[in-house]
Amino acid sequence: MSVPRPNSPSLVVGLANPGREYRRNRHNAGAMVVDRLARTLGKTFQRKVGQALVLEAGRNGRDVILAKPTVYMNESGRSVASLLRSFRLEPADLLVVCDDLDLPLGRIRLRPEGGSAGHRGLDSVIRALGGRAFARLRVGIGRPPGSTDPVDYVLEDFLEEELPIVDDALERAASTVWLALDQGIVAAMNEFNMPPTLR
Repeated sequence: MSVPRPNSPSLVVGLANPGREYRRNRHNAGAMVVDRLARTLGKTFQRKVGQALVLEAGRNGRDVILAKPTVYMNESGRSVASLLRSFRLEPADLLVVCDDLDLPLGRIRLRPEGGSAGHRGLDSVIRALGGRAFARLRVGIGRPPGSTDPVDYVLEDFLEEELPIVDDALERAASTVWLALDQGIVAAMNEFNMPPTLR
């Protein structure tokens, strides 16, 4: 994605669990970012393509496809692979957005490729695509306190006192996506990967 393919749209996928009961969970940070992107475009998700809700829009002379899989997190790869086939895209056109336990709450980190770091959604995408060469933007949700099971923690809603930090992170994540699409992933990494207090 650092050098977008000519005339090829960009596909931005926010990983999450489907269903209203999961909507505000920490694990759904990826979909929250994609929802924020849709709002900045003044649009809503228009249709279903395979196993994902999809919004297609033009921005700065380039076509952008936003998507939210309608399968559970650990099956995300099937949805992403199907989207790439449906729109005749390559992994180089893909940016996956997801939550990250190992980043402090509110931190974001963009990478051009890499492993899953134990994230089941990313792991599913890597297996389905047969490789790790796709961009990913991680949104920090922090480690669970005390002896809380990480599996339970990611399925909890953000706490009320965390919401201002989360809202700022979602805004910066949305700006990161747009900058990555407009100027390339390196420019976006340089701008947004550092802690917000150091920017």
